[in-house]
Amino acid sequence: MNQLSEIKKIDIKKGGKKTQDDIVYEHIFDAILEQRLAPGTKLNEESLGDIFGVSRTIIRRALSRLSYEQVVVIRPNRGAVVASPSNEDTRRILFARRVVEKAVTELVCEEADKAQIEQLKKSVRDEQTCFEKGDRAAGIRLSGEFHLLLAEIANNPPLLSFQRSLVSLSSLAIAQYENHARSHCSYDEHFELIEALANGDKPLATKLMMHHLDHIEEKLNLDDHAAPSDLKAIFSNVCK
Repeated sequence: MNQLSEIKKIDIKKGGKKTQDDIVYEHIFDAILEQRLAPGTKLNEESLGDIFGVSRTIIRRALSRLSYEQVVVIRPNRGAVVASPSNEDTRRILFARRVVEKAVTELVCEEADKAQIEQLKKSVRDEQTCFEKGDRAAGIRLSGEFHLLLAEIANNPPLLSFQRSLVSLSSLAIAQYENHARSHCSYDEHFELIEALANGDKPLATKLMMHHLDHIEEKLNLDDHAAPSDLKAIFSNVCK
């Protein structure tokens, strides 16, 4: 039994009800959030099976789930690739984000208790720490997970499902089009948003969320493209 198989077994035991499909899905989803998987990267089933120490059937199920969320494109007879949002796709993604984030923000203002507000603060503190340490990939992932946490607190499963797809698609669009000569201030904006949420101030919280999304869009350079990366290098962390 190889080391990857041992890692999967440990993860399944700790996760309780997690299946191998879940674990492979989460690794690929995290790689997309961290922008380690570039748009257009070919997701070879055999290579992924070797990397994760699982069968191609399990890889196919994980890729099918990601395809449902539109972050992976499964091409008949040609295999799967990471989605590459076009300029117009990116505009639509951000429009949809604004619609969903507005609803989520309003619900969090109504639903969030003190423990959940503290959970949000911890998430953003972790995000800030990663960026300050120079761990950009983890910082980007935590920035996206902050928005998923908001959707969880909103306590509306359909919105959470939409949000998972939109956040990962946004990460792909950012990886493809963001101007790299920029600074990260997402955690500052997240802290401001949390304060408004804690006070139950819907108008201010909504205004801050829209400003945050505007800021993300303003940093996009639609002529920039990211190159695909090597799968084994991308998932090297699962061997550690």
